[in-house]
Amino acid sequence: MPFKKFVEIGRVAYLADGPEAGKIAAIVNVIDQNRVLIDGPTSGVIRQAYPMKQIHLTPIRVKFPFNAPTKIVRKELEANKVNEQWSASTWSKRLEMKKRRANLTDLERFMLRKAKTARNKIVAKALNAKKRELRKAGKL
Repeated sequence: MPFKKFVEIGRVAYLADGPEAGKIAAIVNVIDQNRVLIDGPTSGVIRQAYPMKQIHLTPIRVKFPFNAPTKIVRKELEANKVNEQWSASTWSKRLEMKKRRANLTDLERFMLRKAKTARNKIVAKALNAKKRELRKAGKL
C-alpha cells in the first residue's frame, strides 16, 4: 500500500511529545532529516524547530508557500477549518477518551464497570435468544 502521509510543507502534524505535546501544528519548512519547522498559531504553538520523532503526521494538509509567515499560516488554517477537522477526527476523539479515562475517580471507575456488566448481560441475553431461535429453525 503506498504512503499517503508525507512530510511536506502544509502537512498538519500532531505533536506527541515535548513541551507542546497534545497540540497540532503545520509544517512550514523541513530543516533536515530529523527536524522540521512547525507553526501552529491557531492551537497556541509558536514557530519552532521540532524533532521528527516527536510528531505524528495527520491526513490533513493545507496549502501555503514554503517558509510562509505566521500570518499566512493562520489565515490558511482558519480558512480550511483545520481545528474543526481535527476535533471531528476519530484520532482526536480517541485521544480525548483516553485522557478522560485516565482522569476517572474510583467511584467513576466503579460505575463504569457496573455499566459495562449490565450492558454485557443485555447483549448476552439477546444473543442467546437469537441462537435459541435459530436452533429451533434448524439453521444452527
